[in-house]
Amino acid sequence: MKRITLFLLLQLFALQLFAQEVIGENQPQEKTGVTSSSEILLQAAFKPAPEGKLGFIEHFNFPFLQGEGGLTKDNNISLALTGEISPISINGIVEAVWTPIAFFQFAAGGRFGSGWNIDLFGNEIYGIGLNRPSADMSGEHDGKAFDGLLWKAQTGATLQADLAAVFPGDWNHVVLRSYHEINYSGYTRAAKGESWYYENDDGENCNGFNYYGNLLIGYQMPIFLNTVALMAEADLYLYDTPDRAKWGDDKIRWTFACALIFSITKQIDLTLITQFRTQKNYLEENWEDLYYRNRTIDSPNPLHLEFYRVAAAVSFKF
Repeated sequence: MKRITLFLLLQLFALQLFAQEVIGENQPQEKTGVTSSSEILLQAAFKPAPEGKLGFIEHFNFPFLQGEGGLTKDNNISLALTGEISPISINGIVEAVWTPIAFFQFAAGGRFGSGWNIDLFGNEIYGIGLNRPSADMSGEHDGKAFDGLLWKAQTGATLQADLAAVFPGDWNHVVLRSYHEINYSGYTRAAKGESWYYENDDGENCNGFNYYGNLLIGYQMPIFLNTVALMAEADLYLYDTPDRAKWGDDKIRWTFACALIFSITKQIDLTLITQFRTQKNYLEENWEDLYYRNRTIDSPNPLHLEFYRVAAAVSFKF
């Protein structure tokens, strides 16, 4: 399953938690020690081919440098340990977030995993493998099950704000959240400059640094429809590939989403997400048949926006 909703869902859940903390800002709170909770997360996406993931997340919260004022009373370090499996991959994920003040957070984490490949009704689904050019200028897959480790390490920071912190009220939770990170992704089989697939993506990854950022605005309500949110995400390869501008490797890849979160019970949330993304415009009419580095981007009109997918996630907390 392509990079989908796990990160977006974590951002949405963090937005909810931030708003909930603001609700009790003026209420006396008892200081507590380390807390933990568990969560099962089932994700599904619907597009030309269905996708799915099942994850188990263990959350830990450690009070750290807490103060008496509203901006520091909830200071903490949170830790999330995630194990997830899809029909073509398995991953372990760890993320730590330090909140030194209510509107700012530092984050660091990593992911490691591997995958396998399947034939789905005549269509090859690549969970892992190299993407190499062939003699006829097309691309060919080179990989087999668990033939290498795919990993990522990242560090980032978040700025966030809630209107209810200034104008208290259950219906005043207009929340803004912006996250920016630098990450390094790698595939142990890939040499420098070699491209690789992971979870049936476009196979345009290389070992190296990347930038990721997002801007999220949401409105939280004390009703069944708990949260409505809009999100813009930006991805940019930071490594330098020779002649990368020819096929548009230097362009920011944008994804836009609208999310609805429904509180089914105190333990169960349902999230529905609709996503759109930018895609490159190429000069070649047969661009889909070419290895991606053999394509030529239309420089005067390099990008267009298209529908990406509809995704759903069910979260069960206990």
